[in-house]
Amino acid sequence: MEKRMSNANVDRPDLPVPLRPKTGRNARLRQRLADKKLLIAPGSYDCITARLVERAGFEATYITGSGVSLSALGAPDVGLMSFHEVLDRVKRVADSIEIPLIADVDTGYGGPLNIARTVVEMERAGVSAIQLEDQAWPKRCGHEPDRKLVSAEEMCARIDAATDARRDASFLIVARTDARSDMGIDAAIERGHMFVEHGADAVFVESPESAEEMALIAKSIAAPTVANMVEGGRTPLLPAKTLEEMEFSLAIYPNTLTRLFAKAGAEMMNCLFRDGETAAMRDRMLDHSELWDLFDNKTWIEKELAHSVPGS
Repeated sequence: MEKRMSNANVDRPDLPVPLRPKTGRNARLRQRLADKKLLIAPGSYDCITARLVERAGFEATYITGSGVSLSALGAPDVGLMSFHEVLDRVKRVADSIEIPLIADVDTGYGGPLNIARTVVEMERAGVSAIQLEDQAWPKRCGHEPDRKLVSAEEMCARIDAATDARRDASFLIVARTDARSDMGIDAAIERGHMFVEHGADAVFVESPESAEEMALIAKSIAAPTVANMVEGGRTPLLPAKTLEEMEFSLAIYPNTLTRLFAKAGAEMMNCLFRDGETAAMRDRMLDHSELWDLFDNKTWIEKELAHSVPGS
């Protein structure tokens, strides 16, 4: 079945050095999802993780709602993050990278007007796509139990509000359904069809439970589809080559870095507590200069010197 895509940046000069250019990111992401080659978007939750994704050569990053909640609030993904807390985080990340950013905005933070505002503000912040889902509030992580859904009609109204609000036709609306776990794969795919009819640019069927279900999703939905690779989650972890052969357009790895950092950090703290020094793990760390170079230290210093008063 032929896949189709529907059609629908103001810089924020907060910092004293040039921000990453935002122009053209939306169109780049839209074109990339239209390609036959799988796009991999590792998850990030702050400027460090986003810059690591970009430095590694990936073409996009995915701002994980659960990663932001864990890092900003010290709380799991149980619907505690507010619109402004998420918006502030994605603004900072968007300013720190050049690659397109896909933002998890949960249910859109309210009714149609709230969703419209979410789209406008995310687009203004430099986001290239939002992920909007069909859960009822408060939402839950897609690999946890006790998720409650709104009706398919209400989700379609959310999509209508989002597509009507965008200013750049290249800004993408990724529509997610969590219907698989309680309603079955067929019902989830049927929701996906409805989402496409209402203008969703890509469909994300959350937590399929077998490779066969994943293949069916990608084959059945006439729009770019999203594969969510969650280590220890409900969905099997498949190689990118297999996902591409299934014709998924986008694969996200929301908390791969989060999990790695948490484990590596625990090992580091145990080492320091045990040995009273960090020498045993120095080869697993960026040194001082390497970490600062990740964030353009030379550019900051050059800018400071260019605007300093001689002799002061």
